[in-house]
Amino acid sequence: MLSSNNFKHYTLLILGFCLSISCFSQHPYKRTLKLMGSRFDITVVADNEEKGQAYIDTAVAEITRIEKLISSWDPNSQTSEINRNAGIKPVKVDAELFELIERAIGISRLTDGAFDISYASMDKIWKFDGSMTTMPEAKDIKASVDKVGYKNILLNKELSTVFLKLEGMKIGFGAIGKGYAADKTKAFLISKGVPSGIINASGDMNTWGKQPNGEEWKVAITNPMDKSKSYGLLPITDGAVVTSGNYEKFVEFNGKRYTHIIDPRSGMPSSGIISVTVFAPKAELADALATSVFVMGKDVGLSRINQFPKIECIIIDEKGQVFTSDNIKIQKL
Repeated sequence: MLSSNNFKHYTLLILGFCLSISCFSQHPYKRTLKLMGSRFDITVVADNEEKGQAYIDTAVAEITRIEKLISSWDPNSQTSEINRNAGIKPVKVDAELFELIERAIGISRLTDGAFDISYASMDKIWKFDGSMTTMPEAKDIKASVDKVGYKNILLNKELSTVFLKLEGMKIGFGAIGKGYAADKTKAFLISKGVPSGIINASGDMNTWGKQPNGEEWKVAITNPMDKSKSYGLLPITDGAVVTSGNYEKFVEFNGKRYTHIIDPRSGMPSSGIISVTVFAPKAELADALATSVFVMGKDVGLSRINQFPKIECIIIDEKGQVFTSDNIKIQKL
């Protein structure tokens, strides 16, 4: 699983901005800033700069609100309160947080536990900063997952409470938090009348509407083994795309690469895949599934994605080979 300081690599490039847009009444306005500990690029389409910047201010306020709700690093957040009371008592939470946790558990069921927000209680036995020289011992790997398990997250819908059954359990939203923030911010801006835009949360991207020139937004799928090259373009219409990459954070033992995305069921790092891009209606779901595909592996991952409607996937393995889900359509460059 990805931790809260995970690495979502910038393999998505926004293409096709009209180079000369003076003939159009609406213009794109963009701001880049750090939110939720990550880079956010917020682009909105508006008919003047004052309105565009005001829309972006509104987006920043919404993302900040979400962070205060779901952050496991903020001791005052409801998430931290849940973690402090693990094994002690249920905690009453806002409906928004309750429903996010409920959806996360649903994704855990769909992925047979490859995705699990209780990964946060795992001991950090794997280090990807260059300091590891030997494989961790099997007993330490096994112990690292003793308190991981979405089935031990107990929800009471009537009372809106969350209870972590085991003392020492923790939940965290590092693998879906930025995607969720992108979804909520998009919906909020649409409610304010913003006709078009992009929320790019460190690679968790959500779009709506069209460019000022009337064309669809497009993304380029970059080759992680040669970032100067792209495999192709895909139009994005009112949807989300998330790319997870692990080609910069890994260790190698006996000729095998182990990456920073850990299987919460076994404590072992994923292997064999270096990049996963998922297209879905919501960034929250795309975010979770991108992580899950890494853990499940190419064959199981693609098989699972092909079972979901309106979801597509591109996988690049450690040899640079590209594999796609059944119905994806790429415009080759």
